[in-house]
Amino acid sequence: MGGLGLIPAQPLFSRSRRSTHTMNKPFTVAAVVIFAIVALMHLLRFVLGWDANIAGTEIPMWVSVAALVIAGGLAIGLWRENT
Repeated sequence: MGGLGLIPAQPLFSRSRRSTHTMNKPFTVAAVVIFAIVALMHLLRFVLGWDANIAGTEIPMWVSVAALVIAGGLAIGLWRENT
């Protein structure tokens, strides 16, 4: 019976798919770790209210929020792509 393509043939989140694959690309793993650390540092700055200055210029908090979203998104995207 032909379908309209509305229901995927395989579940989106399958335990067997995730458990059989490991992260085997070392540079991708390194990139995930680096992006995750950058995101964590921006999260800490936001939560703890740390000031950031570059050459005497105060960096607004919204820059860290944007960097947190970008770095966190890249870390998650790379991790999901590699697993």
